[in-house]
Amino acid sequence: MNELKVTSSQFENEGWMPDSVAGYAEDNSPELIIDNVPEGTITLAIVMDDLDHPIVKGFNHWIAWNLAPNNRIPGSIPKGATIENPIHIEQGIGYGKHGYRGPKPPFNWNHRYRFTVYALDTKIDISVNSKKEELMEAIEDHVLASGTIIGKYQRHHAS
Repeated sequence: MNELKVTSSQFENEGWMPDSVAGYAEDNSPELIIDNVPEGTITLAIVMDDLDHPIVKGFNHWIAWNLAPNNRIPGSIPKGATIENPIHIEQGIGYGKHGYRGPKPPFNWNHRYRFTVYALDTKIDISVNSKKEELMEAIEDHVLASGTIIGKYQRHHAS
């Protein structure tokens, strides 16, 4: 499988995520830049998981699919099941809601959040009430490439 290169204009891989993307603040999705999108890609999908959740390892914060195969996913995507502006995106249930739910670790704990972008050879046809498990099952045989970026977040972190 090919590898996508996923970066962000707002944080470096393994770097601190800004407060603007956190659940304690604006809770805006970060801008993601995707390089090496393979030919034949029909749509993109995104999964964001908390790698350090104390009870559920890989606690899901965001799932989205049927994004056009662009090299840039804009930040601040509105919440909701199906969004048309600034891009078309279908968002399932992550962290109990439709749409991006940013970092919100308790106390002063440092958590890592992994964004995985998948390049797919098809459009995904699942309910917008789907959760991560349904999305992963739907994309299983359709992944042309994938890539990740990990951001750290801690409320009032030291730079």
